Amino acid sequence: MSITVKDVEHVAALARLDLSEQEKEAFTGQLNAILGYADKLNELDTSGIEPTSHVLPLFNVMREDEVRPSLPIEEVLANAPEEEDGQFKVPAVLD
Repeated sequence: MSITVKDVEHVAALARLDLSEQEKEAFTGQLNAILGYADKLNELDTSGIEPTSHVLPLFNVMREDEVRPSLPIEEVLANAPEEEDGQFKVPAVLD
């Protein structure tokens, strides 16, 4: 499959881009080069390769939940700009 100038014009119209004739020709060549590289990758024998979703193996790094004591409310609110009734006081965001 190859990209034509007509294909570039179509995509440019969808993206609402006004391309010059030189840009259309340049993008046509660049996109064809990308497709050529993808075709080259298709030549590789991947029959013995296991499909993966990531290059590196991933595993869950979350720790188990455990109950721990929380900080005292006085210490939590020590650096609060304003507090009221044991809670942070913030400016109203709704009228």
